Amino acid sequence: MRETKMKLGRQRDWVWRGWQIRYTYLRGKGEGKPPIVLIHGFGAAIAHWRHNLPILKENHTVYALDLLGFGASRKAFTDYSIELWAEQVYQFWRTVIGVPTIFMGNSLGSLVSLTAVARHPEMGKKLILINLPDVSARSEMLSPPIQKVVSGVESFFAAPWLLRGLFSILKSPKVIRRWAKLAYPQVSALDEELVTILSTPPRDQFAADAFVALARSALSRNFSPSVKALLSNLELPILLLWGEQDKFIPPSLARSFVGINPNLELIMLPNLGHCPHDEAPEQFHEVILPWLANKQG
Repeated sequence: MRETKMKLGRQRDWVWRGWQIRYTYLRGKGEGKPPIVLIHGFGAAIAHWRHNLPILKENHTVYALDLLGFGASRKAFTDYSIELWAEQVYQFWRTVIGVPTIFMGNSLGSLVSLTAVARHPEMGKKLILINLPDVSARSEMLSPPIQKVVSGVESFFAAPWLLRGLFSILKSPKVIRRWAKLAYPQVSALDEELVTILSTPPRDQFAADAFVALARSALSRNFSPSVKALLSNLELPILLLWGEQDKFIPPSLARSFVGINPNLELIMLPNLGHCPHDEAPEQFHEVILPWLANKQG
């Protein structure tokens, strides 16, 4: 393993299935507390937890992991899926941690964390899910004729030549800043450091190849399991947080998950968007820290 020291902790490279994976860890001060693993959202990276890592390490040893294809991990040209990333998380847990762990994810990271723990219950102590997408539910909300139209449009935009051209536009810091404004209702939280965090990985070698593979994989019916099916079988405390101003995943979806699992607690976060952990970290910590301290797992 190659190890470096940076402000986000002790960053290391771990090899999984021949691919280089980046992670970081900070040794916690709390004795006997379960470790925490942080999983970022689509297009993000370890550094998106920049405001949370220093706070969480006060009581827990904390790990943050770059999913394959994102951050400083390998930009692989492969068949991506939620199950693939969940297996990455599980193998990381087996290799590096090995004790019941608290998993916290944002958006895509929430879905990956949920899937990993549902597939391997022995790894999970508690779950914190921040704005949870349900990719599998999209087909349930569309009539068959509309599904055909949507599939046709998606197939057109999945053409590799078009995706590569689109990627050259999307990776621009100016375009990334515009997209980030949709995720951050409080524009003051959208600083230059955040733009750098989001715009650096797309400049990596093979990033365009990974983008094409990600886009094409996302169109597969096997890309994601059903969130409701995953939730119904879990027997650990689950905290679901949702920004009331989320423009990427409708807050109404959050309420559809309530009642599926008696261990699930939903808290809506007023005036916040898709990334509340980074947009308003103090408000975010006021919610999760008491839950972590008091909720038995």
